[in-house]
Amino acid sequence: MDTKDVANKLVAWCKEGDFQSPYQELYSPNIVSIENDGTSEGGRVEGFEGIKQKGEWWAENFEVHNTTVSEPTVAENWFAVKFEMDTTHRPSGMRSTTSEIAVYEVKDGKIVKEQFFYDEQ
Repeated sequence: MDTKDVANKLVAWCKEGDFQSPYQELYSPNIVSIENDGTSEGGRVEGFEGIKQKGEWWAENFEVHNTTVSEPTVAENWFAVKFEMDTTHRPSGMRSTTSEIAVYEVKDGKIVKEQFFYDEQ
């Protein structure tokens, strides 16, 4: 699978609201996931266990009302996707809309790195 195929599959699943299937089929077991610059606590995780813990934290802390996903922009072994999410922060009850850019690196048909860029709120 080339980068464009990986990108299109990821976007299709995300548009359906399926954020788990990509991890099973498209991600390398050695995945590196970075939030913004990766310096905050939990801002950089590695491997499926790190991704799992990050996902559990997200589910505990945020209720997602709606997500929109752009078409991917592909450049060789990289692609980018824009996500817009309407969420409620469970602990505070504060509802907000967040816009972020996700950049993915693909090697040997698998996503090996993802990094998310957004304004801290």
